[in-house]
Order: sequence, then C-alpha cells, then structure tokens
Amino acid sequence: MKLSIAAVTLAVTSFASARTFTVFNQCPFTIWPALFTDLNVAPNVPDQPTGWVQAAFETVTFTVPDNWQAGRIWGRRNCDFSVNPGPNSCATGGCNGGLLCDPHTGTGVPPATVAEWTLSASGGQDFYDVSLVDGYDLPMRISNNVGCPVADCPVDLGPDCPSQLQGPFDSTGFPLGCKSACDANLDGDQANSPNCCSGQFDTPATCPSSGVEFYSYFKGNCPNSYAYAFDESSGTALWTCPSSLNADYTLTFCP
Repeated sequence: MKLSIAAVTLAVTSFASARTFTVFNQCPFTIWPALFTDLNVAPNVPDQPTGWVQAAFETVTFTVPDNWQAGRIWGRRNCDFSVNPGPNSCATGGCNGGLLCDPHTGTGVPPATVAEWTLSASGGQDFYDVSLVDGYDLPMRISNNVGCPVADCPVDLGPDCPSQLQGPFDSTGFPLGCKSACDANLDGDQANSPNCCSGQFDTPATCPSSGVEFYSYFKGNCPNSYAYAFDESSGTALWTCPSSLNADYTLTFCP
C-alpha cells in the first residue's frame, strides 16, 4: 500500500522526536532503577515503567521524548517490596509506590546518586548531570553517542565517607550510601542551613561551596558531578549537548 506524503512526514517526525536511552547495570549485583518526571514542568514521559528490577550486567533500552523535561533516573539498593511496598522498601533510593514509583510523589529517599536530564531546553541545548545533592548510593556515568561531555561519579563513596555522613548499612555493616551534609542535618536546621542552601542561604552568593560541609569530599572524588545545589560555578557540574545532534544517552551504574 502506498503511503501518503502526510503519513511519511508524520512517521519521520515521530522518529525524530524520540531519543534512545540505555541503562546498563555494570554492578555485580541486582539494582532497582527508578525513573521520575516532574509533571509540574512538562507532561512528556518516557515509554518505560517508573521502576524495574535489573540484574547484574543487564541492559535495558527505552525511548524518551525529544522534549523530556526535569527527568531523573537513579538506582535503588537492597529492595524487598513484599512487605512494605513504599519508600522504606529499599535500603537506598526507595520511593512512594514500591517497585513502580508514584508519578507525582515518587522522587526517591536520600541518599541516592541521581542522573538528571532536560532535553531540548532553551538555547537549543540538552542539559544533563550526575547529582550528589541528595547524597550517594551508587557510582554512575552518563555518556552519549555524539561526542558530548561525560558526566559521572565513578567512585564508590561509601567506604571512605565521613563518619557523620556514612550509611545506611547492609546486614554485614558495609556502608551502602553517603548522606549529604544537608540530609545528615549537620547544622541542626534544614530550613535555614548553609548545608542545604535554604532560608537565608538560598542564593549562590549566600551559599558558596566553601560553606557546605564535606563539599570537597564529594567534588574531589567526583569532579564531574553536582556536589551541592549551586555547583554550576564549578564549571563541571551541569553539562550540555546541542539538541540538534539528537543525542542518545547511556546511563551506566558502576562504570
């Protein structure tokens, strides 16, 4: 059957308006990746469930809208959804909803290393980063197929994490995570805290990296990541790629 010009145009437009995302679990253990889209920003969502189980060395590929906005993917560790299918079902990164994170409130419990994207943003750029703002639970790397920069935190920050931040722990006492100074509430007031860049410290000028406890531990080990809320000034936190290149992205856990 002969396709009309309109049908061909629609098919090409449909193809061009999507990106391929690949999640590769290079960890030698099972993880439970989670996916969240801030629907208050835009309604465009990937064609992938908001949570899934992924065995060691398994690859999962799915399609993401070309204009995916305020999207994030992170890995959950040591999950059991049979008893309490909610945010406490996992040792790290658990979310409202259990295996499938709630599309409105399922952002994940810190500490968790988070990969973030806003595609086809203003200025014709894709924005992406690996964020340690909510602490750390798994090493990760964001790469692409068009030669744009790599964002990553390839180091296991758990074992050498400062004692005030270390945890949670598995049954053997091994640290699965490293909390942020904000999440650990080191200064005792998260609502008005230099560690959280909140209250009177909620601007880049009033919340420099020098005022955030243990900033250097995170940034020193993972220089190509977001180490605190206003880390753009480091020049190695928020990365861009021209949207015209239609980059496909790969997120690797334990790179």
